[in-house]
Amino acid sequence: MAATSPRKILVTSALPYANGPLHLGHMLEQVQTDIWVRFQASRGHDCLYVCADDAHGTAIMLAAEKLGISPEQHIDNMREAHQQDSAGFLIDFANFHSTHSDENRYWSERIYQSLKDNDHIARREIVQAFDPEKQLFLADRFIKGTCPRCKTEDQYGDNCEACGATYSPAELIDPVSAISGATPVDRESTHFFFKLPEYEAMLKEWLDSDTLQPQVANKLREWTDAGLQEWDISRDAPYFGFEIPGEPGKFFYVWLDAPIGYIASFQNYCERTGHEFDAFWLPGGDTELYHFIGKDIINFHGLFWPAMLHSAGLRTPTAIFVHGFLTVNGTKMSKSRGTFINADTYLEHLDAEYLRYYFAAKLGNSVDDIDLNLEDFVQRVNSDVVGKIVNIASRCAGFLRKSFDNRLTDSCTEAELVNDFIAAGDGIAELYEGREFNKAIREIVALADRANQYIDDKKPWVLAKQEGAESQVHETCSVGVNLFRVLMTYLKPVLPGMAEKAEAFLNCSLDWIDLDGPLLGHQLNKFKPLLTRIEAKQVEAMVEASRQPDTPVPAEHPQVQDEEDDTIQFDDFAKVDLRIAEIVAADHVEGADKLLRLTLSLGDRQKQVFAGIKSAYRPEDLVGKLTVMVANLAPRKMRFGISEGMVLAAGPGGEELYLLEPHPGAKPGMQVK
Repeated sequence: MAATSPRKILVTSALPYANGPLHLGHMLEQVQTDIWVRFQASRGHDCLYVCADDAHGTAIMLAAEKLGISPEQHIDNMREAHQQDSAGFLIDFANFHSTHSDENRYWSERIYQSLKDNDHIARREIVQAFDPEKQLFLADRFIKGTCPRCKTEDQYGDNCEACGATYSPAELIDPVSAISGATPVDRESTHFFFKLPEYEAMLKEWLDSDTLQPQVANKLREWTDAGLQEWDISRDAPYFGFEIPGEPGKFFYVWLDAPIGYIASFQNYCERTGHEFDAFWLPGGDTELYHFIGKDIINFHGLFWPAMLHSAGLRTPTAIFVHGFLTVNGTKMSKSRGTFINADTYLEHLDAEYLRYYFAAKLGNSVDDIDLNLEDFVQRVNSDVVGKIVNIASRCAGFLRKSFDNRLTDSCTEAELVNDFIAAGDGIAELYEGREFNKAIREIVALADRANQYIDDKKPWVLAKQEGAESQVHETCSVGVNLFRVLMTYLKPVLPGMAEKAEAFLNCSLDWIDLDGPLLGHQLNKFKPLLTRIEAKQVEAMVEASRQPDTPVPAEHPQVQDEEDDTIQFDDFAKVDLRIAEIVAADHVEGADKLLRLTLSLGDRQKQVFAGIKSAYRPEDLVGKLTVMVANLAPRKMRFGISEGMVLAAGPGGEELYLLEPHPGAKPGMQVK
């Protein structure tokens, strides 16, 4: 069942930020990646998973200062904790490194020099908020003040959590440094920029290459359609990171050297093991490179990263796989509700494989959010894994041990059934390959139902009491164990710990490439419990241990911002002015792949809106239609002109996108109530 020739695959997941413990959101990504990597290995491929801690930035420097230790000691402590948590969830890294390493310094400097030699680095003066007490420049998230829109106090410098407005720190009322409380002052500084706009053509081709999921490519096209901006890649001292060669007091921005950490970690692995390096990072080879990331960092991985790699003469990823956020019980993780659960807290109360299975049962290949419903979590694991999969082995093992010396029959009376299970592996493998783990799990559980039904129909517990029926009991239980072996082979990427116990019982390895027929005359070992049921009280204790007052911490790093409730009050919603609008003109936008320019009539006035609906509508089909628009949205300057509102549409995207249309009788300008 193996492919004709082994593939050479390098896989990474996003680097966890070394400023706090891992939580279940981190584990969602690592588990998804690990399942895919283990599946590839089971199919006989050379598949390596490398990762590292993202160890630079102002936030780490300040956290270490608060703890009274050096940044180096702080990141070392975090790295040890992160590795322990990942190991607890059975994540099989080939290498876990740090961006604060000699390898990462080398590659950051080498790539930067390549960009500079290619004239892709610009330098210019910028004005930035400066903390006069701490003597450092402030990122937007380190400035707080009163929202200029709704006047809510104690809001961050980039957006208001009360009304959702976005703004610059200069617009805040009474701004203060979130670090010292001092009033920021404006100060000029020289910064270095990567000339991303020069890669517009390359990136448009990249976005059209099926390297990204359609939803992700469409989102990134909004950046290219609006006009790419140069990317600020430097920060001023004091800063914990790598100083830019030849530029005293200037440091590489954390997001420049963070993805370079993939290269550095792999180089560290190669230096330790003798594995070949160039074939995976230079263009033209037959190797594959995949990144697993969350949807909050697609701009870095989908635009900046491939452009930098291309400029530096390195290969771009074969594909980038993006997943959604993790919610718990239908809402964002919350410390006050006890659903912001750290990895180590989970491991203190529950077996990691419970969550690995549940994540697999929920994960598809889209960017949709994944919900951990704790009640469903208990029910599904107990029903599927313990009640169905484990049940097959436990039902048969006792009879085989007691009456047949733990030995399977020399022939198989249900060879066709066993081979049906093996033949199903091709379809299940395709689902794993396509990261449709949820569909793979459904197929596996359906096979488990068939196996249990077979045992129920044969009733070995009844046959065991009948004289002369020993051979039938032996045959039935041997078939049952063979079906269990196939199922556990398919589940091994998801449940590696349980698979290891099953291998000890079955006295054989569980690898996809070894499934070529039933085991005959095979000696088993003593059966030991594989996995016990989850008790609801265990989950309750975990939630209670995680419960604490919500204390959001400012962070300059997107991956480590706490997820808090994002509900809004009715008064906030009431501010949105939804109006019926008539499309009086619709035109293509020159240079835009997905935008149409709409002229909308509200009866007494007209507004121009750029809408990303080109994939679903022809301009001539829209004229005269009524739709719904947000009429009081602040105008947004785009490369193609001013967009004065937003039309409402629904659907997954692409051709399946539908403008909202009002009931017949509605008139332009009517307010939607």
